[in-house]
Amino acid sequence: MEEHEIGNIGLNWSTWKQILAAWGGWLLDGYTTIAFLLVVYVLKNLMFPGNLGYWALVLTLAPAAFGAVARVIGSTLLGNYIGDRLGRKTLLTFSILGFSLLTASIGLLPVYSQVGVAAPVILYVILFGAGLFAGAEYGGGASLAMESVPRKKRDIVGAFVQSGFGAGYFFIVFVNLIILGALGLQNFTTYGWRILLLTSLVPGLLTFVVRLVSRESPVFNEMKEKKEISEAPAVAMVKESYRRMIPTFLIMTGILFINTATFSFYPIFLGSFLNYNSASGLDALLIINFISLLGVWTGGIIASNNPSRRLPMLIFAIAFTIPSGLFVYLGYTTDFYMFTLVFSIQAFMEAMIFSLLPAFLSETFSKRYRSTAVGVVYNSGAIIGGLAWVLFLIPLGILGMQYLRPLWSIELYIAGIVMILGLYLAKESRTTDGDAIED
Repeated sequence: MEEHEIGNIGLNWSTWKQILAAWGGWLLDGYTTIAFLLVVYVLKNLMFPGNLGYWALVLTLAPAAFGAVARVIGSTLLGNYIGDRLGRKTLLTFSILGFSLLTASIGLLPVYSQVGVAAPVILYVILFGAGLFAGAEYGGGASLAMESVPRKKRDIVGAFVQSGFGAGYFFIVFVNLIILGALGLQNFTTYGWRILLLTSLVPGLLTFVVRLVSRESPVFNEMKEKKEISEAPAVAMVKESYRRMIPTFLIMTGILFINTATFSFYPIFLGSFLNYNSASGLDALLIINFISLLGVWTGGIIASNNPSRRLPMLIFAIAFTIPSGLFVYLGYTTDFYMFTLVFSIQAFMEAMIFSLLPAFLSETFSKRYRSTAVGVVYNSGAIIGGLAWVLFLIPLGILGMQYLRPLWSIELYIAGIVMILGLYLAKESRTTDGDAIED
């Protein structure tokens, strides 16, 4: 074990490699998810016939629904057979390759004018395959990071790891700005979008290297030495923790629905509703996402002296939900400064809720099936959460754009209530019984 400590929270370089191995997965998730959304306004015209109009947008976003199902399948199978049997590091090293390669391959796809209906079919298949590998990232990453640091550091470290998604979001918007500036909007819509998607190979490769040189978590190594590894982690998870899984499922359903209807919707909103397909729109996203990074780190710092994980999340959730409708009504505007200001505040408040998720979920489930359980609970919430676009865009297409504000507000309030209910019903994570995560 290396003794030299890096940074001011007392962790050595070996531990930081484990933390960065987890952080890199979230970064790639943010990078690839937003890369796809940034080019939706291009793909909807390339992957479907022109006579579909508005509904081409809906069909381009439809894979988000079954992509979430793919993530649950991936987290269950890969978490059960690799993460909780062979190791967290082994799982993450394997998953990052499939995740990055498949997502980048979207940049090589033929379009509708070349192969007809095969174009969207291939797109759907690739997104489903990428979802299988992406599903393993959260459970494996949270387990590796949280099992590698002491209990008192998990809130801050967890907030940092969770910020990986926002960092990926920030980097892909920055890269998009560079490519758009170099090529111009016309060339970007012709071939620049392909370059943007192919750049996802870079964070994927870097994360793969970090994971190769990082160590397995000490908790999993101890399980191997003591021969405590479960032969059927998924079965044990259901038998022992189904009561804990129900409220955590509600939490993740609400929070991921909100995330889909805010962070993931901003690029669609700018590109397809406000026609900000230029540098000004990307500048807004860059600022909003930077503020969100401040939010997730602030949430971790505020909660660092609180023995509870659940209570700070509940307070953050209530504080976010109450003004949700106000944010929508003020933020839906072509005024660049108002749009950026309002949604930056919303993003900051939402990110605070996410800050404690890695610690809360990891401490909720036993080490014998932690990788599987955390991944399943997190990604199960995305099944309904991923429908936010569809449930919003379909009635909007039927009723008309004048209903955008009320429909958007209603969705956020419903999701906020589900999230708050889950946090109210959930038991506290096991933070008071010794180190807890070694249970």
